[in-house]
Amino acid sequence: MLTRRAILAGLAVLLPARAFAQKPQRIGWLSAGSDPDPFLDGFREGLRKLGYVEGQNVVLETRHANGNLDALLAGAADLAQQRVAVVAASLTAVRAAKVLKDVPIVFTISGDPVAPGFAQTLSRPGGNMTGITFLSLEVAGKRVELLKQAVPRLRTLAALSNTDHPGEQAERRATAAAAQALGIDLVYVAFSQSPFGASPELDKALEAVRRAQPDAMVVFPDGATMANRDGIARFAITQRLPSMFGWSEYVEAGGLMSYGASQREAHMRLAVFVDKILKGARAADLPIEQPTKFELVINLKTAKALGLTMPETLLLRADRVVDSGV
Repeated sequence: MLTRRAILAGLAVLLPARAFAQKPQRIGWLSAGSDPDPFLDGFREGLRKLGYVEGQNVVLETRHANGNLDALLAGAADLAQQRVAVVAASLTAVRAAKVLKDVPIVFTISGDPVAPGFAQTLSRPGGNMTGITFLSLEVAGKRVELLKQAVPRLRTLAALSNTDHPGEQAERRATAAAAQALGIDLVYVAFSQSPFGASPELDKALEAVRRAQPDAMVVFPDGATMANRDGIARFAITQRLPSMFGWSEYVEAGGLMSYGASQREAHMRLAVFVDKILKGARAADLPIEQPTKFELVINLKTAKALGLTMPETLLLRADRVVDSGV
């Protein structure tokens, strides 16, 4: 009579190796936004390029909070219960992901990850979190220069800034320095606003911009302005204000221009961090990255609504030209 051990040994020879493959890795995705989620699409593409196939060698547990902080915290807690191997947190979701002390976190963040305690340093995060930061002071100054090219008459520039955004003061100083070098007076309009819920502080700030009557407006990228990008774009067009933003999503909503890193490519890059962690790397030892490639995006529909003729040199330089939004 064959023993159980002998039967199993025989099956191991006859059956394909994949029949005895390990269970798929469970990866969490945490977002303050809603689904469909373009950032999640980018992350999924990054995983596919690294050989991860959902349902085969990886299971993706997604949680979207639809702009609700309580839902975001609940989503983070649920991912912990699902025993995911790692969580990818998109932008403002990193605030909720911070409560997951025992799970590696990879994030994208628009500001400084060191100031709020997400990491000890960029080169050596030291905890359970690492990822990508979009804060680049050189880019902040470049936005002013590009806006000046689009609006040669620019003399007064309003800077709309959320003080709740880590690294905001450094971005303000870089913007002010660039404006001063070009002979532009900077009108700093600050507000304090969580990216969740209503936006009374932002509404007051936009009214302050209106009263200042600037020639143009630059909006610092962060979760609150991103969540309200449609309304900000409508305001700028109504006030006939040429506007500069940090990411292309603002321009697709109707903003005039943006200059900054591609959000899709950055979220694709998050998959590389996940891959390293699944293969044994510690988040504490993976340096936080800053994008080195930036894109200029211009909205021709908005330019037309403003009665603005974009310089040919700027259009030729643009990485993408869109015709959408309000």
